Amino acid sequence: MLLLFTALFLQTAAAPSAEAEALGLRLAQAGTLASIAPMLIEKDLGELAAEDSSLTPAERDRLLEIGRTQGRAGYARVTAAIGHAYAKRLSVADLTLLVAHAEDPAARRFSAAVPGALAEAMQGIGTIDLKKDVAAAFCRDTGKLCDRD
Repeated sequence: MLLLFTALFLQTAAAPSAEAEALGLRLAQAGTLASIAPMLIEKDLGELAAEDSSLTPAERDRLLEIGRTQGRAGYARVTAAIGHAYAKRLSVADLTLLVAHAEDPAARRFSAAVPGALAEAMQGIGTIDLKKDVAAAFCRDTGKLCDRD
């Protein structure tokens, strides 16, 4: 019984304040995910719409409308979860400073530049498959893990 009481006490003691929750959410909404999520959602929806060439323009538009609605809802769930995690781990003072930085005009411009910069970098780098590359190097070195594709 004491163990159960202690566990319940620790759960309630660790709950962040409403102010911390709000700041955590603002921080999550100002982060890199906020700048990348719309691009990822549109990419997935474009691929989904291309899967069925029999869709009429109206059906394609409806598919995209449904997808964007669900994408926004999913983004809201993810940012709420990240914001809550920030609120649990950071003080209100830290969150206040981090939010002020994240909402600074230069930081906003940086966040807006991230998707394009990442896309450009990834195109220049090409495919990276760490497991495959490490296994190949290990194979050359030891003769093991050579049967990987």
